Amino acid sequence: MIRGGKVIRRGRQAPVKRDIKVQKNEGIRFPNVRLIGSDGSQLGVVTSNEARNIADEAGLDLVLVSENADPPVCRVMNYDKFRYEQQKKVQEAKKKQTVVETKEIKFRPKTDEHDLNFKIKNIKKFLGHKNKVKLTMRFRGREIVYSQTIGLEAMNKIADTLKEDAVILQMPKMEGRQLVMFVGPKA
Repeated sequence: MIRGGKVIRRGRQAPVKRDIKVQKNEGIRFPNVRLIGSDGSQLGVVTSNEARNIADEAGLDLVLVSENADPPVCRVMNYDKFRYEQQKKVQEAKKKQTVVETKEIKFRPKTDEHDLNFKIKNIKKFLGHKNKVKLTMRFRGREIVYSQTIGLEAMNKIADTLKEDAVILQMPKMEGRQLVMFVGPKA
């Protein structure tokens, strides 16, 4: 849609690809660099211009590997292949990464025994999927007077039934008008 000479886009836009930023060839402006050949051999400390000439003769790129070293380390390599391998490493790391979700179970002080057992069964299911669980007991109106009696008893009962399957990450504590406890899966 064009409005007033400006293009206005609606809907979801394509994600921006973030490329790995590496200095290469003419972007390397250090006086001397430690050069590593394309086969991994040490070529010693040379000037940046010499290193660029060596890379050009080999038909490859001069890539800055370590900027913080003294002198900085550069390598003669195929930059496109290097970038491809770096992207593959990032993808593999993303695949192996596990995301731990926090599920929340809410109940009240007057929740019936059967309903509480059903919620405990769901908590065990969440823990089986390696998720953390936040147990929240909400007190409404005058129920707040039961927070330290009925509320703590119910939370302790749940903690006792879960002690084979879970680790208590945070003991029950009051947060405003609710009693909160966190449990996590056993390692």
